[in-house]
Amino acid sequence: MGEAGTRTSVSGFPIAPVYGPGDRDDSDAAAALGEPGAFPYTRGVHPTMYRGRPWTMRQYSGFSSAEESNRRYRYLLEQGTTGLSVAFDLPTQMGYDSDASIAAGEVGKVGVPIDTVEDMHALFSGIPLGDVSTSMTINAPASLLLLMYEIVGDEQGVAPDRLRGTIQNDILKEYIARGTYIFPPAPSLRLTADTFAYCAERLPNYNTISISGYHMAEAGATPVQEVAFTLSDAIAYVEAALARGVDVDTVAPRLSFFFVARTTLLEEVAKFRAARRVWAHIMRDRFGAKDPRSMMLRFHTQTAGVQLTAQQPEVNLVRVTIQALAATLGGTQSLHTNSFDEAMALPTEHSARLALRTQQVLAHETDLTATVDPFAGSYAIEAMTDAIAEEVMAEIAHIDALGGAVRAIEDGYQKREIENTAYEHARSVDSGEQVVVGVNRYTLDEEVRPQLQRVDERVRDEQIARTAAVRDARDDEAVRVALAEVATAAAGDANLLPPMREALRRRATLQEVCDVLRAEFGVHAPHETF
Repeated sequence: MGEAGTRTSVSGFPIAPVYGPGDRDDSDAAAALGEPGAFPYTRGVHPTMYRGRPWTMRQYSGFSSAEESNRRYRYLLEQGTTGLSVAFDLPTQMGYDSDASIAAGEVGKVGVPIDTVEDMHALFSGIPLGDVSTSMTINAPASLLLLMYEIVGDEQGVAPDRLRGTIQNDILKEYIARGTYIFPPAPSLRLTADTFAYCAERLPNYNTISISGYHMAEAGATPVQEVAFTLSDAIAYVEAALARGVDVDTVAPRLSFFFVARTTLLEEVAKFRAARRVWAHIMRDRFGAKDPRSMMLRFHTQTAGVQLTAQQPEVNLVRVTIQALAATLGGTQSLHTNSFDEAMALPTEHSARLALRTQQVLAHETDLTATVDPFAGSYAIEAMTDAIAEEVMAEIAHIDALGGAVRAIEDGYQKREIENTAYEHARSVDSGEQVVVGVNRYTLDEEVRPQLQRVDERVRDEQIARTAAVRDARDDEAVRVALAEVATAAAGDANLLPPMREALRRRATLQEVCDVLRAEFGVHAPHETF
């Protein structure tokens, strides 16, 4: 950031010292703004927004074991959270069982290990799946975790059409920014499209994908890059679904999105408004969608983990509050607030409760929910919204010219662009041009560390024993036959989810099914950008 009068946004466009009526083209302003709940949804996807009901308060959680995570879920539900959000450990994200040699040291560390349907049963023990909305942050093996969830629901007596929630299932951003991919892009897109088709028939109330800009932002993307790269990925997913014969107005209403909320409140509010507007035009003008729900960009937000600091961690409570304000003023449908200690460890019950209380104070003690779109008509917000929308559309056009999102990913374009902006940000922090309170200014010589959450190292041994017990109790021949059916489907063009569901129902493990797919599809080799 420069001196007053020369400041620029995170995305790089100039921020004027003051805004007024002349900063917008009045002939286009009314059409671009519209009304809440009406095309192009700049002002929100619902006419009443939070006057009808507040956003869904999710707390992202999962660690140690299925039983320990279940206890945390029950605790959060008791404290007033209105939706569950499951974090899976790294071996599960990569399609490995807990007893795989590659899983050593990682079981239960950044999420919950799920090897079999029995683990999913333990995770949701005592939680009726027909009564909760569950978000699952899983990508490469997303279809398998969703099938396990469906099987648990069935074995609880809950019909598939009563299951509600969201599966992240956004593999393209893994190649760009996160790295938990298994298969190459083409078969990964096939799995995504198969999931769209399967859920349209069997799980109509479950959101089949949460297309994520969050992880790109955490890797260093600007707000413009975050939205443009996310919407370009969304275009690729819609095209993949259409190629599988799914109608646009069947798949599009079940798409959802996932964005970050930074401390730069004004630009973040404008970003969310611009994203809704651009997506509405893409769906109507590019894909010919007719159903208004197809044009609504519905999104979940998580506060910016990358902006949390290990130095003076209590200051993170202030950061998270500002970020939560940005998300809610921007019209998010659901929100996860990070805990103040997450720069150092998994959150404790105390810090997770404080994070949830932040949302509850915003919803119940402020007047945020009293009016729809409180920033509408703000000269600054509207001018920023216009600027972000214009730059997003230009970036999407550039990716189209490169051959689309998948081709650009294969060439390393998005990853390279994000790395460049991350480098420039790091330089600005190191130089002191970008102030980070407690890190490069207003520091303390000595700090008191909060009590941190620790994962018991015995978790892996207990998980291995549980998985072994499932293998011992199952019908191995039935599993072998079911896995052979998965291999046959993978070699052809049939939808993969029905045979995978049967294999999991027979108690095949996550890795056993993934290994069948690895044998057919291969594994992805990352593109070197330097």
